[in-house]
Amino acid sequence: MSQPSARRSDPAAPAAPVAPLSQYVLKLTSRCDLACDHCYVYEHPDQSWRRQPRVMAPATVETAARRIAEHAAVHRLDVVRVVLHGGEPLLAGAARLDRTAATLRRAIDPVTRLDLRMQSNGVLLTPAICDVLVAHDVKVGISLDGDRAANDRHRRHVDGGSSHEQVQRALALLRRPAYRGVYAGILCTVDLANDPIRVYEALLAEQPPRVDFLLPHANWDRPPARPHGADTPYADWLLAIHRRWLADGCPVPIRLLESLLATAAGGASGTEAVGLGPADLVVVETDGSFEQVDSLKSAYHGAAATGLDVFRHGVDDAAAHPGIAVRQSGLTGLCDTCRACPVVRRCGGGLYPHRYRSGSGFDNPSVYCADLAALVRATAPARPPRRRPRRPTP
Repeated sequence: MSQPSARRSDPAAPAAPVAPLSQYVLKLTSRCDLACDHCYVYEHPDQSWRRQPRVMAPATVETAARRIAEHAAVHRLDVVRVVLHGGEPLLAGAARLDRTAATLRRAIDPVTRLDLRMQSNGVLLTPAICDVLVAHDVKVGISLDGDRAANDRHRRHVDGGSSHEQVQRALALLRRPAYRGVYAGILCTVDLANDPIRVYEALLAEQPPRVDFLLPHANWDRPPARPHGADTPYADWLLAIHRRWLADGCPVPIRLLESLLATAAGGASGTEAVGLGPADLVVVETDGSFEQVDSLKSAYHGAAATGLDVFRHGVDDAAAHPGIAVRQSGLTGLCDTCRACPVVRRCGGGLYPHRYRSGSGFDNPSVYCADLAALVRATAPARPPRRRPRRPTP
């Protein structure tokens, strides 16, 4: 496959100074207990997971923790966020999760505030694991695409069996008073085949502290599904939720929508999916290698690789990598089309992996350009009313 060309937004020539990194994704495991057909790790061009250790070794965790602490100390960071990820991190088991969290806290807490999190499909969540999360203050987000019909379109077991009931059990566990404090929210991938309002209602029924919607990972070589004749179907889907959310009094924070509203008011986005804020994230794979944002695996094999690792390199080295630095360069890191666009300061060119095209690399508008523009324009005049608290359901 063709590699990115050396044009304005190519990683070969970032135009702005790099910023320190304050967000880290630790791939605690490289395997998963589900077979989601939209997963960028297993179902897209990059297949590097096949050569990764199944679980991150304790020595790798210790070295990564030390590197993060060193970087935080040098740059005097007020807080760093570490997300335990996979694969499926719960495959590591309660004992390994306990050791990993303890190692991270022991290394980083004396230097700066550690915001420790985990992203999981929830299938293996148990009270014993929840006790570990509470003990180390690890906030957990759960992936759920809606009701059973919506969730089972993609999020199934290898044998095709549904995962929905298991995920619902996990969410019920997190709603218990003892564990509510570590319930971070729900992550949902948009699917046009699912009714947006039914998805919204199904997610809110789980009483999440926060919801985020993700566009399916796609690019110009592998474009997203679009119904014939629909110009902005993804914007239309999200705007249906936006209207209902506003009508409901914004009962729960929705990160994408709140980020669009924040950028409309000249504020900062809370997500790399929109806005011009610098990306300050790096991934540590199970073998200790540093990678760029791992959703780049949806572009081509090796797209996220840096050639760096925690054993031989510091986080400063990763931050200076051209592929990471270009995502910190704001407007100057975008293609000419985006830089000339009137909504660029709100859209920000969209998610970096969604710009990829063979031959021109990432020097393109997002494959979701029309949808993003429609979202920006439709949310421009909106201001969220005061959020009404939801009554907890039994």
